[in-house]
Amino acid sequence: MNRNIDFAGNAKRILTIALVLVCVSLCSLLIRGLDFGIDFKGGTIVTIELHKTFETKDIRKITDKYDKKADITSSGDDKTQVVISTSQNLSDKQRVKLFSEFKSAYNLKQADLLSIDKVSGSIGGELRSMAIKASIIAVVCMLIYITFRFEFFQGVCAVVALIFDLMMVIGVFSIFQIQVNSSFIAAVLTILGYSINDTIVTFDRVRENTPKVVKGDYYTLVNVSINQTMRRSINTTVTTLLAVTPLLIFGTSSIREFVFPMMVGFVSGVFSSVALAVPLWYLIKIKQDKDAPLNAHLPDHIQEGIREQQNSTEEVPEKTEEELAIEREERKARRKARKARKKARKKGQR
Repeated sequence: MNRNIDFAGNAKRILTIALVLVCVSLCSLLIRGLDFGIDFKGGTIVTIELHKTFETKDIRKITDKYDKKADITSSGDDKTQVVISTSQNLSDKQRVKLFSEFKSAYNLKQADLLSIDKVSGSIGGELRSMAIKASIIAVVCMLIYITFRFEFFQGVCAVVALIFDLMMVIGVFSIFQIQVNSSFIAAVLTILGYSINDTIVTFDRVRENTPKVVKGDYYTLVNVSINQTMRRSINTTVTTLLAVTPLLIFGTSSIREFVFPMMVGFVSGVFSSVALAVPLWYLIKIKQDKDAPLNAHLPDHIQEGIREQQNSTEEVPEKTEEELAIEREERKARRKARKARKKARKKGQR
């Protein structure tokens, strides 16, 4: 099915929506902050041998008394060892009480308490610093590549789209207070690569279509290019979401911590690649190209309305019947030409 959505005409509305979403994320980040897990702020890791396989929900009946967001995983060859990772610094008294409850519930001995390790928050600070540096380096390298491959302003718009994606992921984690661990960093870097790929595909289509439209006609160029690549971007993302959704539903907590931010970033990436990056570039170009002719960024029917409005304000001498008849014929000819161009563009899109 052929769609023709006016992205260029709605560029300012799209930018306003994006700014509102970013402001919501920033406000939540400033007010509520992020719920950093053990990887970032330290905590306690307790490993216990249960001598049998277990259900996570049974373990949580005990651990929820100490930390409802504790990460429960299994280890050992037979998956009989439970590893409890909590961002709470458990005191000696709490550790003894925790293991006592497991001893009673699973009939354990003291030797079944394999280890209790305290994780320092300084490691998390270093990890957070490295994550920020990695993200900045990745964004700068992408900007350099896109500038070299396309143009500087397209690179800037692509980076803005990436920042929007990051803010959406961070905003969701802040609003719903989802715990942030090291897997979050891996997911963010994956989102950066996935989103920039879609954006580059769209800008590449803009470059391919540039010789096919009137010079300076950014309106047509942007709308045609986005509508040609939109279906590809949406289908690719939907396919990816269908593949990773089972991991979110049936995966372990550590896998879900990686998959969920990716899914948020993929959905946000569709919006930023299709509706944000190229329309933002369009707004920059029409502002930059001040000397562009009237047809540089407006569709034909709007141009004609502006011309008629301008002509009505000018004082012109009265025309003869013959001159008026000639003008009517010229207008008919222009309308036919516009319809022919529109049909030609639709055939080209198919």
